[in-house]
Amino acid sequence: MMITKEQEAAILRLFHAEKWEKTAIATELRIHHSAVTRVLERSGRSKPTSKREILLQPYVPFIKEMLDRYPKLTASRLHRMVRERGYTGGSDHFRHVLRKMRPSRKSPEAFLRLKTLPGEEAQMDWAHFGRIRIGQANRQVMAFLMVLSHSRRIFLKFYPGQDMSYFLRGHVQAFREFGGVPRKILYDNLKSAVLDRSGDAIRFNPELLALSSHYKFEPRPVAVARGNEKGRVERAVRYVRTAFFEGLPWDSFEDLNRKAAAFCDEVAMERPWGSDNGITVREAFDQERPSLMPLPSTPFPAFDRVEVTVGKTQYVRFDRNDYSVPSDCVRKTLTVVATMEVVRVLDGVNLVAQHRRSFDRGLTIEDPKHLAELVQQKRRARKGRGIDRLGQVAPSSAHLLRRMAERNQNIGSAVNSLTKLLELHGRELLEYGIQQALSRDVYHVHGVRHAITKRRAERGQKPTLPIELPDDPRVRDLIVIPHDLSIYDKEPTYEEAKPKDESAEEALPGTPDIFA
Repeated sequence: MMITKEQEAAILRLFHAEKWEKTAIATELRIHHSAVTRVLERSGRSKPTSKREILLQPYVPFIKEMLDRYPKLTASRLHRMVRERGYTGGSDHFRHVLRKMRPSRKSPEAFLRLKTLPGEEAQMDWAHFGRIRIGQANRQVMAFLMVLSHSRRIFLKFYPGQDMSYFLRGHVQAFREFGGVPRKILYDNLKSAVLDRSGDAIRFNPELLALSSHYKFEPRPVAVARGNEKGRVERAVRYVRTAFFEGLPWDSFEDLNRKAAAFCDEVAMERPWGSDNGITVREAFDQERPSLMPLPSTPFPAFDRVEVTVGKTQYVRFDRNDYSVPSDCVRKTLTVVATMEVVRVLDGVNLVAQHRRSFDRGLTIEDPKHLAELVQQKRRARKGRGIDRLGQVAPSSAHLLRRMAERNQNIGSAVNSLTKLLELHGRELLEYGIQQALSRDVYHVHGVRHAITKRRAERGQKPTLPIELPDDPRVRDLIVIPHDLSIYDKEPTYEEAKPKDESAEEALPGTPDIFA
């Protein structure tokens, strides 16, 4: 069986520092006892083992299993069970060993007051402090607390949730406030720290392991139902509730965290130290600070980091809000990196947009520059499409527009006006009007319009009036059947003009009868 360097180091530490038996080490590390013996012999520091201990060692895991399943199993019965499995030792030594292995049945259990060395340990926990309404969003108010076990110094920070990014950011900010890092941190069995646990087999969250590797501390989940192991941070939660939060007026996370920082730096630091009421927490922390491990040269990158895909519009969706990006980012996959204050949008390593973060929901947060760029592009595109269309139906339009550009006239407006003339009179008259304007050196849309109107008059055609319809399919798709308008040009006969109601013929006094 191959033994890793980590297992070898654990075997030597448990055997020499903690004075564990080799069988207990093998059981804890889930390896064969012969591997433990081999490591100890190779180190040259293995303590001698009696023959009776060697005889009983193969049966220790079986005995522990039986005691866990049947705590009241008698020593005589267990001795017979192991003899049936090949054990040849006597009952006296067996009973002596069994007394050490049998779990204690004392009830209730009393806890010893745990004392820690300076810089050795911190305890961390989340605490729920209700909810806050931010616009249309209903956010949680979660407090991140970390307490140095020796000096009882408190770090307190409020977040709108307990996401992994807030969990990591709380550590980074706590270490910065402390000016150093404790050697180990105790956690409850929360998902941010422990993904899975079966007894003593623990699978840590990979992001917590990355954080602990960066700062060189040991993450340690407390045992299940061991209330004395994390009591300092639980008492700190009660202290924050009663001495700080109750009755506190606040209106935003910025305001709440500003007041929390002042509370921790002033009120909480001046309270008596738990181990010696003669000094304050501030004085105890001043003594503990040199024992903390130094901070690394760069902080751990604890940000919200999400990959997003930009759709047809120039916005990215993050935390229930839309943030604008430049129009050339449409249909791209970008990265959103956010803190409590700022949302940054990256294209690879390039920063393409930056906004102030909002904890509301359903908002559209825009940078005016992004919208101006898009409007300018749309105008250029619309003008380009209009020029292409005119060039296809009226080839002379290219020469006219070029001459107009030389005179610094508004080409976009000219393209719109020529397009309307095209829709009103058709391609033939538009080309004729442009040629007439060019032949007279009139480089303006008015010259084209005048030539078209004169041509229609020569043909005996009546002036056309443009009709502006609303952009509504119920109107644009409406079919109107025209009727003969010549009846409006005829003069009415007497019979047609005569009122249907005979009484209407009675004129007012003094009014002449026009039909007389």
